[in-house]
Amino acid sequence: MATPGAGTVLWILVTLTTCLSSLLYLTGSDITCPVACVTGLIVLVSSLLLWRLRQRDDGTGRRVCVLVLGDIGRSPRMQYHALSLSKHGYNVTFVGFLDTKPHQDVLRQEKIKIVPIAEVKGVRVGPKILTYVTKVIVQFLQLLHVLLRMELQSHILMQNPPGLPSMAVAWLVCVLRGSRFIIDWHNYGYTIMALSHGQRHPVVRLAKWYEHLFGPLATHNLCVTKAMKDDLQKNWGIKATTLYDRPASIFREAPLTLQHQLFMRLLFIIKHIYFLSTEDEDFSILLKALEEYEGFIKGGASLPSLVCVITGKGPQKEHYRKLIDCLHLEHVKICTPWLEAEDYPVLLGSADLGVCLHKSSSGLDLPMKVVDMFGCCLPVCAIQFSCLQELVKHEENGLIFRDSQELAEQLKALLSQFPNSDGTLGLFRRNLRTNRGERWSDNWDQNVLPLITAP
Repeated sequence: MATPGAGTVLWILVTLTTCLSSLLYLTGSDITCPVACVTGLIVLVSSLLLWRLRQRDDGTGRRVCVLVLGDIGRSPRMQYHALSLSKHGYNVTFVGFLDTKPHQDVLRQEKIKIVPIAEVKGVRVGPKILTYVTKVIVQFLQLLHVLLRMELQSHILMQNPPGLPSMAVAWLVCVLRGSRFIIDWHNYGYTIMALSHGQRHPVVRLAKWYEHLFGPLATHNLCVTKAMKDDLQKNWGIKATTLYDRPASIFREAPLTLQHQLFMRLLFIIKHIYFLSTEDEDFSILLKALEEYEGFIKGGASLPSLVCVITGKGPQKEHYRKLIDCLHLEHVKICTPWLEAEDYPVLLGSADLGVCLHKSSSGLDLPMKVVDMFGCCLPVCAIQFSCLQELVKHEENGLIFRDSQELAEQLKALLSQFPNSDGTLGLFRRNLRTNRGERWSDNWDQNVLPLITAP
């Protein structure tokens, strides 16, 4: 859906003014003339402001704003968008929180300018709904101020979720400035909120209505799975382009020299590594599986000891750290380092197996961490949800489990032959090497670049 042109917006203002004046005249009001003068002045000032906001220059067509109402450093897909745009000669204004350092490639790219915004907390007194409402209002005004002050952009490409209030702000700015509006659907915001509040909570229902209202107003829509594309079309009336997450070139098997350098920096030696991120996941599933794995060894099973490296900055990390401290495992070592962006691919490229506990709130998105693991030819054990098979092929590039007991059995089966490369784990790795598929840049060029360059 295209954003309205300047002529359309001006026509709307003139029509509203005419209708108001006619109504006052027909009702015999004696304030018709003053009102007409005031409204005429409003139209004139609005037109001048609109003309200024829409003033284009030679560089407008090569400027794109990438917007994420979250931590830029923890938004790899949006960083990839920015890098792909810059590679094709676009000047990118990257707007978001700057809590975590973005990847070095983003920081080094001259065509990418990061505009940090502050995360708003809202009023801390009174009921929670007051805190939430004030947070949304202040964040709305902050984003509006930032987007209207920057140079005119040809497109605003925003991540959803979170989309409240960024979706409404981006749409409004695109209307005012004549820019094109692109939403990249990673998931649905209201389904994530429902995890904490329940489906029938008023805030969740409001968030669902909000996304249904503003989603169809975008010029173009992107999404992460075929299942989401079908759902957007069927239930939202939105025609979207599926842009599967693909690993960037930095995700690859790490040579021994890089592994050594990383482990020396982390100050511990790792023989067998298992990776997990802790955001929006039931970490207790892994802890129970590791306890069962410990039991297998104590029961006489010939299995290797494990070092489980847990990274991430999830909201429940401290809670799970306390649970880890209560465990008394002799054959499993659990480490929780925080990695720099450039160390993360090396860790994955050094690992023997990945574990993913991501459960999609909508059942329509895919875990980015598994995409990165596959880029490093790292087999995975991933917890089951509805569209996971679009990424993880059971018994081909990994295994899918449903609970902690099944995960423990899978760990036992995969590692019983370790480090023999002829076992199942070696087979999965060979399959990943053979079927690498597209990298991000090729995938982006094929699916997104035509939308950006379209007249």
